[in-house]
Amino acid sequence: MTTLIIIIHIIVCFILIFAVLLQSGKSADLAGAFGGVGSQTAFGARGSASLMSKITTISAILFMFTSMGLWILSARGTKSVLSGERAPKAAATAPAPKKEEPKAPATQTPAQTQEKVPASEPVKK
Repeated sequence: MTTLIIIIHIIVCFILIFAVLLQSGKSADLAGAFGGVGSQTAFGARGSASLMSKITTISAILFMFTSMGLWILSARGTKSVLSGERAPKAAATAPAPKKEEPKAPATQTPAQTQEKVPASEPVKK
């Protein structure tokens, strides 16, 4: 059923494209280029509809119906992409403790050593 609607939809799309491209636009004559009112008016009386405008209207209506039909058919078969997959197993153990870095041997640098000042000498700042 879906394949049939897709084929009809594609055919209607091509008919609609060609019908719109083959029509002449409103005010396509020389007077329309300079702002003059030609024989066709934007919202006035048009007379009888041409064959191309009827084809455009019919194909636009068919396009809308096939689009809605495809939308409805696509909603019926909604399945999750992950419907057949299993959930990942959670880790049962606690996180591993952080490894301590080995301590370097204690060596004193001149900045770390404090020279003892004899009590008899005054401290200079």
